[in-house]
Amino acid sequence: METFDLIISWLENLIWNTPEAMPAMVLLLLAFGLFITVRLGFIQLTGLKHGLKVVSGKYDDPDDDGDINHFQALSTALSATVGIGNIAGVALAIHYGGPGALFWMWITAILGMAIKFTEVTLAQKYRITNEDGSVSGGPMYYIEKGLGPNWKWLAVAFSIAAAICAFLTGNAVQANTVADVMNSDFEVPKAITGLITATLVGAVILGGIKRIGYVTARLVPFMGILYVGTGLIILLLNYDQVLPSLWVIVSNAFSPQAGALGVGSGTLIFTLSYGVQRGLFSNEAGQGSAPIAHSAAKTDQPVREGVVALLEPLIDTLIVCTITGLVIVSTGAWDMYHTTSVNPSDGVVSYEINEPGGGNSLFFENGIPSNGALLRYEIPVDTMFADEAMTTPFTGEITNVSSEPVIVLADGSNLTRLYGGVIENGAPLTSRAFEIGLGPLFPGGGFIVTIAVLLFAISTSISWSYYGDRASQYLFGFKSIFWYRLAFVGMHFFGSVVSLTTIWMFGDVMLGLMAFFNIIALFALSGVIVKVTRKYFENTEV
Repeated sequence: METFDLIISWLENLIWNTPEAMPAMVLLLLAFGLFITVRLGFIQLTGLKHGLKVVSGKYDDPDDDGDINHFQALSTALSATVGIGNIAGVALAIHYGGPGALFWMWITAILGMAIKFTEVTLAQKYRITNEDGSVSGGPMYYIEKGLGPNWKWLAVAFSIAAAICAFLTGNAVQANTVADVMNSDFEVPKAITGLITATLVGAVILGGIKRIGYVTARLVPFMGILYVGTGLIILLLNYDQVLPSLWVIVSNAFSPQAGALGVGSGTLIFTLSYGVQRGLFSNEAGQGSAPIAHSAAKTDQPVREGVVALLEPLIDTLIVCTITGLVIVSTGAWDMYHTTSVNPSDGVVSYEINEPGGGNSLFFENGIPSNGALLRYEIPVDTMFADEAMTTPFTGEITNVSSEPVIVLADGSNLTRLYGGVIENGAPLTSRAFEIGLGPLFPGGGFIVTIAVLLFAISTSISWSYYGDRASQYLFGFKSIFWYRLAFVGMHFFGSVVSLTTIWMFGDVMLGLMAFFNIIALFALSGVIVKVTRKYFENTEV
């Protein structure tokens, strides 16, 4: 198992972080985005108004082939993309890349609109009709049918990666996130949370794409109103900080500055790279997942669904991620210490021991480490206390830091955690920003983020189940779908109760392979997409 972990870690680093300064995968996605944007005459602008008309239902025809309408297709795809990346991903980008990383997320979203248009239009053009009258589409079909039988191996490779990624990143990881939040915030046993969420997910996905579309068409607007609406209230309360925050974001994009507490990269290439990577993870442009959902839309015009799809990065990154980023920056939450508990064995906690050979114990005197540092998200923590009221500075040691850390007081008794000031990251950082921002109105604003995390994670699992079962269908036939869905529900429960470090990395490897295989096809079929797009707009009054 240790060898497997090392192999997966190496593959993840190779795919997503090589070379470290600007990963090749990121450059490949950006290169195609620029390439197709120019070839399509900036479809992000020319197709935007038409996309809004289509999604409003103006062109809906119930007699068209397909399973769901344009709005339901958009909602299904959005429920998979608008999620943890919009809450935790933005916070990660700002933490490591500084506020300027958000600017590069915007650039990625603009290019992503053209990429989404391309892959979804191709998915519609080459989709198939199943034996029960439903439809299936996605990269596996436009690879085989668009590039020819000699490329079927690439379609199979994409489908394998998609089926595994849906199982892991789109499912087990989401379940684990929900279980962790419920356990840390409300002390609900992970198994109980997993049982409830697996039941909810199973009740929806076993009904197929029509039920998935029905649920997501109602869940996504509710999630958007709750999260975006609350974020806008915070920005209204801090209206005098919005323009200064925008200036900080733009100026730091080109002249990054490390924060006062060591937050942020301080280097342009790192800020750019981290912003681009988080942007791509957030809106999933080029990864080949969204085309699977959009191919189910009722339409006889592939380009018509393509212009709907280009709205996704606009909504996901340019709107939702921007609101998250502005809340974090305008409240100052990204660059301040926050009072919380610290579990010494938490995966985000690390130790520096200033002794020959490193040592295996970190000693504290009146809350201050005397022979090294306790770091959380790679940033030293503030003074540590032994009690939650923070009245008794911690004097003692954390032993066995290299494997299973244990807190030992000076009198020899043990503690399970310490308390003090930390730099937050991920979803907890966004939660703290919402607490600060909503403080003038009511306490506990962070629970809005908790609710959003729960809804986003569950909706992501629901949508990714469809991506996975279409991949399974391509590989093993239509009858395999039911069994894939059953296994998907089982993996959802499993993901809620186990540690997922390796599973997360394995899922990221599959996600990277999906993107790589998909981009090869998109480059090869770029001539087809240009021809189809020109013909549609020449014959359609938009």
